[in-house]
Amino acid sequence: MTQSDRQALAALTTLILLQVIMLLALFAGVRPHPPETIPLFGIAPFLGASLSIALSAILLHPLATRIGRGLSLLAAAMALVSFGPQKYFDAQFPLIWPAVLLGQMAALVILVRVVTAARSGVENRTAQGQV
Repeated sequence: MTQSDRQALAALTTLILLQVIMLLALFAGVRPHPPETIPLFGIAPFLGASLSIALSAILLHPLATRIGRGLSLLAAAMALVSFGPQKYFDAQFPLIWPAVLLGQMAALVILVRVVTAARSGVENRTAQGQV
């Protein structure tokens, strides 16, 4: 496993843990917790989908295939619904800033690693058994 793979896996794991903790806070009613609903959908089902996609990306190797890279990017984008830059304007930002900053850093690591892997042709080397 390369250092890039480790970084992508660590970032996906970070997003999973942050989202699980927020989901548990929602269920337990511990503040600060995400709202039960946001426009268009309920937050618990959305977090469940986000967690599932992040785990699928890990299982399919986040950098080795197009599907893995796509799922990794989707997991990062979905996590940014909870941890994106819009949270700087949230009234609870003073209470949630560590999760927001860590979530953004993890999403950035995923983006950089996926773009780098796609440019370097990791999929072709993996298929030939060179990675």
